[in-house]
Amino acid sequence: MWRFLIFLVVVGAVGLGLVYADYQGTIDKPLQFSDSQRQFTIEPGWSSKRVGNELHKAGVLDKPHWFYAYARISKKGVGIKSGEYNIAGNPTTPELIDQFVDGQTVQYTGKIIEGSTFKQLRQRLAQNTQLTQTIGDMSDTDIMDALGLGGQHPEGIFFSDTYQFPKNTTDLEFLKRSNQMLQKVLDEEWANRDPDIPLKTPYEALILASIVEKETAAPEERPLIAGVFMSRLKIKMRLQTDPTVIYGMGDSYDGNIRRKDLTTDTPYNTYTRGGLPPTPISMVGREAIKAVMHPEATTALFFVARHDGSGTHKFSETVEEHNAAVRKYQLKR
Repeated sequence: MWRFLIFLVVVGAVGLGLVYADYQGTIDKPLQFSDSQRQFTIEPGWSSKRVGNELHKAGVLDKPHWFYAYARISKKGVGIKSGEYNIAGNPTTPELIDQFVDGQTVQYTGKIIEGSTFKQLRQRLAQNTQLTQTIGDMSDTDIMDALGLGGQHPEGIFFSDTYQFPKNTTDLEFLKRSNQMLQKVLDEEWANRDPDIPLKTPYEALILASIVEKETAAPEERPLIAGVFMSRLKIKMRLQTDPTVIYGMGDSYDGNIRRKDLTTDTPYNTYTRGGLPPTPISMVGREAIKAVMHPEATTALFFVARHDGSGTHKFSETVEEHNAAVRKYQLKR
């Protein structure tokens, strides 16, 4: 009997050794990917067992149970992240799982353009086929509520930048990330602002930055334009800036501003109302925010677009100089 027991122990040991050798040999063996197999998507909610089975279906794994076994033994299976992967080279099973845990997913691009409105941003997001669309016909108010920003106006509170995002990112997640970036940049710049700017809150700075963003296509002019507006605010002179009038006109704006538009009162008409408009009028980038926090010192109170293709303006100190510039650069057109 004892000889038989010894025989069973030996056979069991040999069997376990063979199993272990098969396991170790499998996970140490570089996996072979064809070009069509290198793009692999892990959907949200997939377990490591499901991932192994899907790789087996794709023809990558011969023995998916060892993939699952390694994921369990290493405790890395719970860290596998969903997304679209583009597998490079010929990784071993541990190396492949490390890629899945690190979330080395294919990244797509979405851009928020400086000077664009929230309406335009929504249209741009809807056209991005790589984003998972969720906001659809939601109202602006519903979107703000869904973002946890209820009661806030959506204009200007999403940071203008280019963003990278993985597959399965929703439009709401994209907006939330850009809002968080806006708050971060605004807080940083506000903390380092010039001490004598006539603005009480970061939000006031954001409002003015949006006006600066819309006023010039020449980045080097932003601090000077900000300086002009600061000078006006200090002496309680109306800003009289066309972009705010246009924003207040909404869908009735047809590309032209007429005299009646300048005299028709809206909350955004800075010809009829003093101070800043109630909200930003566009999305902004860091440079416009920085320009408002560090405006250029100037005695100029007026500026007019040159319309010479440069995107720059003629700055003037007096009404007489400004009127002459208007006649030169505007009326003669």
